[in-house]
Amino acid sequence: MTPPPGRTVAALRLVAMAALMAGGGAVPAAEATKPAKPAAAAKPVGKSARRAPAVPTLPQALPEQIDAAGRVYYGAYECEFNQSVTIAKSEKHAAYVDVRSGKSTWLMKPVLSTTRAVRLEDVKGETLMVQIATKSMLLNVKTARRIVDECVSARQRELIAEAKAAKAAEVAASAAGQAASAPQAAASSAQAPASAAASASSPAFEPAASAASPAASR
Repeated sequence: MTPPPGRTVAALRLVAMAALMAGGGAVPAAEATKPAKPAAAAKPVGKSARRAPAVPTLPQALPEQIDAAGRVYYGAYECEFNQSVTIAKSEKHAAYVDVRSGKSTWLMKPVLSTTRAVRLEDVKGETLMVQIATKSMLLNVKTARRIVDECVSARQRELIAEAKAAKAAEVAASAAGQAASAPQAAASSAQAPASAAASASSPAFEPAASAASPAASR
């Protein structure tokens, strides 16, 4: 005899509950027959997740490079048009420097030129920073254009002030020397007319006694 529909549903529920309580974690037949959801498609890798270009293998710094690195003016630079540059020692590479301007940073090798200027050469050959006593400039060597110019660090300001003070002292010493020599020049100028007058008032040269008249010698 077929049981009533209500009893059939109740029996199925009891079987399912018994299976769950037994720890088997059985899934009802209706759930088991559902198709699995397709796996989500992999998202494309964004620009931020891409690897940064690898830095080329750098040679160990020689004594000349170490000496040049010691002559670099580190710190912040104020440049024309309200731009700025920052130079810092590289934390990963000894005797190399990191040059930052805007959102760009370059790893550079210090080189001392024959004119005693310091050249910071980009290890990738893209940029160059030239440092002299009074200013620095950042160049793009591929386009032959200046990225920033008229960059001055705190040390360069000190050197500029020292040069101005030395020039002022030189001018003052020259003026003092001219003032000290002025009285002597005036005295020499005053003595010149007196010497000329004395020469004019001296008696004329008289012939010697030996040069007497012919009559007296007879």
